[in-house]
Amino acid sequence: MSDFAPTEARLDVTRAKYPGFPREPAVLVRLIKHIYKEVHDEANAVTKPFGLNHPEYNILMMLYGSPDSAMNPSQLAEAAGEKSANITRLTTQLCDKGYIVRTGSDEDRRKVTLTLTPEGLELIESFLPDIVTLLHRQTRNLQPSEQALLEGLLKKMLAGFGE
Repeated sequence: MSDFAPTEARLDVTRAKYPGFPREPAVLVRLIKHIYKEVHDEANAVTKPFGLNHPEYNILMMLYGSPDSAMNPSQLAEAAGEKSANITRLTTQLCDKGYIVRTGSDEDRRKVTLTLTPEGLELIESFLPDIVTLLHRQTRNLQPSEQALLEGLLKKMLAGFGE
């Protein structure tokens, strides 16, 4: 478990040195960064026994969550929050493992579709019980109403990035 107190202390020192530094927004942003690290580390621990890392897991789950278990690379990059170069590397790894396939379009050779294989679907369904347990553990200190409130607030914060 990450201890956030040292980060808060550094933010307080920063504020003492620069009084106009906004403590509350800085705390929120740093909390999100700390939470991301914890989520990433715990997800890596859960997916490692399945031969995956967290970014590969995310790619598989984005494909699993699409109606036909298929997306093009740019859709996948947007959905997974990855850069296109990283998508290429990750999808190549997943193709090499047999969990997804790349298919080209007969009409336009530049168009590529990435699709889960039956082996990929089987893998996902084998690790989903562990992921469900992890998600419940990660949010165990929040009541359902608090989870809904936090979801709304984070979506509101995220919307501000596009303005």
